[in-house]
Amino acid sequence: MKKIALLGAMALSLLSPLAAVADEAKPLRIGIEAAYPPFAYKTPDGKITGFDYDIGNALCAEMKVECKWIEQEFDGLIPALKVRKFDAILSSMTITDERKKSVDFTGKYYQTPIKLAMKAGTVINDPLVDLKGKKVGVQRASTYDRFATEVYAPAGIEVVRYSSQNEVFLDMTSGRLDATLADAVNIDDGFLKTEAGKGFALVGPDYTDPKYFGEGAGIAVRKGDKALADKITAAIAAIRANGKYKEVQDKYFQFDVYGN
Repeated sequence: MKKIALLGAMALSLLSPLAAVADEAKPLRIGIEAAYPPFAYKTPDGKITGFDYDIGNALCAEMKVECKWIEQEFDGLIPALKVRKFDAILSSMTITDERKKSVDFTGKYYQTPIKLAMKAGTVINDPLVDLKGKKVGVQRASTYDRFATEVYAPAGIEVVRYSSQNEVFLDMTSGRLDATLADAVNIDDGFLKTEAGKGFALVGPDYTDPKYFGEGAGIAVRKGDKALADKITAAIAAIRANGKYKEVQDKYFQFDVYGN
């Protein structure tokens, strides 16, 4: 019996490294909302593209794993991560204290300003005064939603929530909204530079309150998955050091999207 036990232990010891290798070789399943240009959107033939997608693929290449992309509406990303539909969220998700209660984050991979968009020529000096009685569209479950709910709504500003930012832009064009609060780059690329966005502009102050707008966009992993978070954070540092990050960035932006 002792010999059988010894042989069993030896077999397990031989299999353990193989199991570790197999685990390393598993694809990294990444959740993404592909309706947020220029960060993530669909090409005419239905393929995902954008800054988030390209950065994710660069990170997977650095970590020598396969990226497996799984689409999900933004407000369902964290719930889907928790039930293990995927291993990480790479979808322009801002790192905030509120979200840290539900998930863990890597270090940031970009940080851009938050702005209002309204009809060109609109002057906004004090948003809480100048927007009173107006309709402001935000993406549901976003940091903009939380800010608008806690700061705008008590000031008499009507907050209208949508499943995607593209839906917000459609209602801006149709006149059903007076303004939207969102990432300035997304507004510029996804709306102002399009035919539908003619006659609109970024207005008012930059929004930078870290309580709401956090520390930049990070990659979310399940609570307690420190090993994966650390591995991805190291990969972010590596692609910034080897020039791959800048190569991807320069496809989409004419400035340093990483921020300060």
